Amino acid sequence: MKRIIRMRNMSDNQAGIVAKVSVSGEMGRRIRDMGLVKGTRIKITGRAPLYDPVAIKVRDYTLTLRNNEADFIEVEVDGGEKE
Repeated sequence: MKRIIRMRNMSDNQAGIVAKVSVSGEMGRRIRDMGLVKGTRIKITGRAPLYDPVAIKVRDYTLTLRNNEADFIEVEVDGGEKE
């Protein structure tokens, strides 16, 4: 079963598909310019010691985002674990 969560709430090594980017303006444009658009497969590859920023694998490169940016990205993930 699939479920939608915010990228900020994803675990290390968890993968998913971008379902929605819910920000507009300059920040929305920058996020989309980095390749984070609906349908893009991503994987969380790590986090800084204080959990900000988060490193993600997008296509063939690694990208880091601050948690305040990751809050605007909703990701479809497998719902294997209980909430």
